[in-house]
Amino acid sequence: MSLKKFLTLTAIFMLVFANINFAQTNAAQPVDTAKIFALDDLQLLVFRYHPIIKQAALLSESARANVLQSLGYFDPALKAGFGRKLFGDTEYYNKWNSELKIPLWLAGADLKVGYDRNVGTYVNPESRTNGDGLSAIGLSIPLGQGLIIDARRSTLRQSKVMVQYAEAEQLKQINSVWYNIVKDYWSWYYAYKQYQLVNEGVDLAQRRFQALSAQTVIGDKPAIDSVEAYITVQERIIQKEKTAIELQNARLVLSNHLWNEDGNPLEVPMDALPQFVSEAIPRPNPLILDTLIGQAANQHPELVKLRSKSAQLEIEKSYRQELLKPKLNVIGNLISSRTDFSNTVPGYYDFNWSNYKIGIEFAFPLFLRSERGKLREVKIKQQENNYDLQQSGREIRNNIMASYNDLSAYSSQLNVQVQSIKNQQILVNGENQKFNLGESTLFLINSRETKLIDMKIKQESMVASYQKTLAELYYKAGTRQFVFQN
Repeated sequence: MSLKKFLTLTAIFMLVFANINFAQTNAAQPVDTAKIFALDDLQLLVFRYHPIIKQAALLSESARANVLQSLGYFDPALKAGFGRKLFGDTEYYNKWNSELKIPLWLAGADLKVGYDRNVGTYVNPESRTNGDGLSAIGLSIPLGQGLIIDARRSTLRQSKVMVQYAEAEQLKQINSVWYNIVKDYWSWYYAYKQYQLVNEGVDLAQRRFQALSAQTVIGDKPAIDSVEAYITVQERIIQKEKTAIELQNARLVLSNHLWNEDGNPLEVPMDALPQFVSEAIPRPNPLILDTLIGQAANQHPELVKLRSKSAQLEIEKSYRQELLKPKLNVIGNLISSRTDFSNTVPGYYDFNWSNYKIGIEFAFPLFLRSERGKLREVKIKQQENNYDLQQSGREIRNNIMASYNDLSAYSSQLNVQVQSIKNQQILVNGENQKFNLGESTLFLINSRETKLIDMKIKQESMVASYQKTLAELYYKAGTRQFVFQN
């Protein structure tokens, strides 16, 4: 075999091999699974160590702290006071007053247990006691304003409702953070695939240039073909550098969400690979749409927040209506000279219905303008909240359906794109065969090949958009995509 014929066959083989290699770009190839950084791996790191996720968890803790604070209004309170005046060998007074007040939930009453000892020359006779003092036990009951609900019960009930509000806000923030992270992951996926395809295009162009250079040397191809082939190499190298920067930036953006258990930032490794996505993406199941719409109607964080706000306003309304009643408080105490249960006290000085203190308090604003104005304000807020709830429910439902429609459209487009790529590959292969037979030009080969690369890049863009839309579908439904799903 002559040297010229050998070089010609070698060049043809290099062209054919390059074409076959590019045709199998998306074929199954051995992948180091240890380098794959899948979406569920990212989820594991994020929900363990992401500071915003941890911060969101504090919302419900803060709401529970408010509940504990509100329970403080029902804490027993012990108060005592002592005073004595001695002047000129005369004890003017010697007073000791103490009381244990126990707020009760029922009827807004207060249970009181007290002990008074008031002796001295100038002590008011109505409050004077004997040397042992007097004990008392009684109740303070609001018969008018405060019987059904009072400030402390209103505060406690509202704080309990706000725990649900805070938990819904926490879920909303977590879903929002995860949705943005998923979008950044699939942007990194697309940047990686784009760089991979462009890099394979560079390799293909370089092998074609080498093959044409060999044919040019032996005179089988004109020198202008080698120049054109080299220009293609240069153009693809420029594109490769551009996509390399885009990949680097996408990796940095994704790294913003990575932290370790010590709170130190992590970086996505340079050799990390995104997870594999099958070309065959089925149309989303309509049952998913019905499930998400039903779930959103009951559990969407925004709707839960508005319903919690409605419950809170209803409690506030009941309290403001209670303030329209007159204040009528009855205070009653049974008194005794008994200071403990070990001594004997005459019956007429012990606890019985003949030894008591009783009092009545009454107050009523004549115009009630402040109370009526506040009640009207609460009712207006209720109407506003009901309108928000009505509008938000409709918007959420329509947003879910819009995302589902987008998802279905991407699925259909991807199936068409896969077939288009196969057809374009046939054109590229045919153009190469015609070129090898001298019936085509390098310009046509490069045009068809460049279009094939662009179509594959577009396919990966559509895959990334499909996955982002899938995450959006769950986000619009008020939940999140826990694992990778097709």
